[in-house]
Amino acid sequence: MFTIYPAIDIRDGKCVRLVQGDYNQETIYNENPVEVAREWERLGGSYIHLVDLDGAKAGQPVNDELIGRIASAVQVPVQVGGGLRTREHVERLLSLGVSRVILGTAAIEDRAFTEAVLGTYGDRIAIGLDARNGYVATRGWLETSEVRADELAAELASKGAETFIFTDISRDGMMQGPNVEAIVALAKSSGRTVIASGGVSKMDDLITLSAYAQKGVGGAIVGKALYTGSIDLQAAVQAVAKA
Repeated sequence: MFTIYPAIDIRDGKCVRLVQGDYNQETIYNENPVEVAREWERLGGSYIHLVDLDGAKAGQPVNDELIGRIASAVQVPVQVGGGLRTREHVERLLSLGVSRVILGTAAIEDRAFTEAVLGTYGDRIAIGLDARNGYVATRGWLETSEVRADELAAELASKGAETFIFTDISRDGMMQGPNVEAIVALAKSSGRTVIASGGVSKMDDLITLSAYAQKGVGGAIVGKALYTGSIDLQAAVQAVAKA
């Protein structure tokens, strides 16, 4: 099963896109993220990916009320990342109707918390591994750790992590295609499901990734390509289903 996750990045209550996580390189695509979520659902999106960019920078949820409204406005599940550092943050979003929350910085900086919520919520917790040259970046990509993405994935898989979202930062927003080799390698080394993020720019990228569904590549997050029209969501969903 390969799932396409249309992405909605939220900043100041609007749907935006950044280039390589740079807050100074922002494009506003829509003033109303709720409308965007409904449109992606209408076009066949079976799971919506939300990022609280303000939350990622602040280290705590900022747009949680809006995220709750989005979760209520669509019938499909939503997953959310950005600034989730405490159990209260996780429980808050889950209580708002979010199906899965994504831990990024906390997975590096607070292992006890990460392992505790994995133990409590299991597959409702995804681990976001945003890598720069193979090493995990934290705090909205503003800092790079000394922890390798594949080593962290293997460790957290042993603690109950079932889903990883892997972003090669160098590919994000650049429309250059995903780092397929790294994505497949991570799925193999962790033995868990990996969702590809960053760089998906055309239909062929999705077809290529979906070919590895049996090897643990469970889906792809698509952002900029949907907003620029490089990928038609409805056509992409149909193409992946036939592949």
